[in-house]
Amino acid sequence: MIDALRRAFDRTLTAFVMLLLAGLAVIILYAVACRKLGVSLVWYDEVASVMLAWLTYYGAALAALKRAHIGFPGLVNTWPPRWRVPAVLFAEACVIGFFALLTWFGLQVLVILQGDTLTSLSWVPTRLTQSVIPIGGALFIVAQLLSLPEVLRQARGGGIVDHEQLAVLATEAGETP
Repeated sequence: MIDALRRAFDRTLTAFVMLLLAGLAVIILYAVACRKLGVSLVWYDEVASVMLAWLTYYGAALAALKRAHIGFPGLVNTWPPRWRVPAVLFAEACVIGFFALLTWFGLQVLVILQGDTLTSLSWVPTRLTQSVIPIGGALFIVAQLLSLPEVLRQARGGGIVDHEQLAVLATEAGETP
């Protein structure tokens, strides 16, 4: 059940990140073309900045699901399995605690921004653009929790998979990581 949920979460988040990336690329190319034609868009900078922030937060949640963030699996793997599990649980508690705080304070920011709008698009509420903070934090927590069973299984077994090391080895072998 967790695997099916994880795959669905992965597909949904991947599709959303790809949509954001494609949308950002289209907006940037459109703005460049307009500028070349001598027509400057007043909303471009603000919208592109918001989309980049959204791409960062949602992409970070996707990376968390794939355990592609910087970590210390090499250090943890040097310990005996009985110490790996507590180390993983401690690290998870720290990460989840941080993102719980980020989500909580992100919600507080939305309350403060009530009534504000974007400068160039006055019909777009700032609360909408900044909603990425609590939503991204919550998605990161979900991603961590969905990937935790696999990491715990690895910690109890032969060790945690080091994705950075696998990418380096794949690159050295001429493969795409």
